[in-house]
Amino acid sequence: MPIIGQPRALPALDHLPRPLYARSESLGAGSWTTRHQHDWVQFSYAISGVLGVYTHEGSYFAPPQWGVWIAEHEVVTSMRAEMRSLYVRRDACPWAAQQCRVLEVTPLARELIKQFCLFPADYPEGDSVEARLVAVLLDQLRSLPEVGFSLPLPRHPGLLALCNGLIAAPDQPQTLQQWARQLGCSEKTLMRLFQRETGLSFRNWRQRMRLLSSLALLEAGENVTEAALGCGYDSTSAYIAAFKQLFGATPGELKL
Repeated sequence: MPIIGQPRALPALDHLPRPLYARSESLGAGSWTTRHQHDWVQFSYAISGVLGVYTHEGSYFAPPQWGVWIAEHEVVTSMRAEMRSLYVRRDACPWAAQQCRVLEVTPLARELIKQFCLFPADYPEGDSVEARLVAVLLDQLRSLPEVGFSLPLPRHPGLLALCNGLIAAPDQPQTLQQWARQLGCSEKTLMRLFQRETGLSFRNWRQRMRLLSSLALLEAGENVTEAALGCGYDSTSAYIAAFKQLFGATPGELKL
């Protein structure tokens, strides 16, 4: 992952004043944080722009309308973004997973987050309007559907180097046979190893990587054809079909 742009300062918090704490940020292009983790759970989503979260297990991407439950992580935005983050005490969300997950932010959850961001950090507790909204918001976060916008990374050193090379240049034309030759193994061995290490076939992993990498191109203002070619697709129609299958919308409909 290239580190460019300006580092973001982390909030100077040693505890949360309430079970739920909101943070709104306007991020410049290339904003990033160092790898870190909190004593609480974090849920972040970008109102505009694409959020990238990087962990030891893989990379997670959240275009608008999706968010990320975050564990130990780095956060990078390729372009300008408006981000909303919720910090949640662990005892308020014992159901939260220990690993990062990308979730669809429903219209109801989005409006609840928007309203909660207007509350003071020390909002009234007990049987207050604010506390009841927080309870409903936590219930909504718990039930948000998960989507497959993650890119798992292998631990095998040779495969990891291969994957990092592909991420750096997603339009590389090398075949699986060529990669196997480079790693000094058979094509079948590489296929089995890739499936075991990432849970995806090489073909599916590379397709997902290319589609995710195209988000930054679209966000930068590239048209659909330029984005397709830039991430390794020869056919614009094939790119649009694959994009819609993963994201549930065409590049034009996603409105990055």
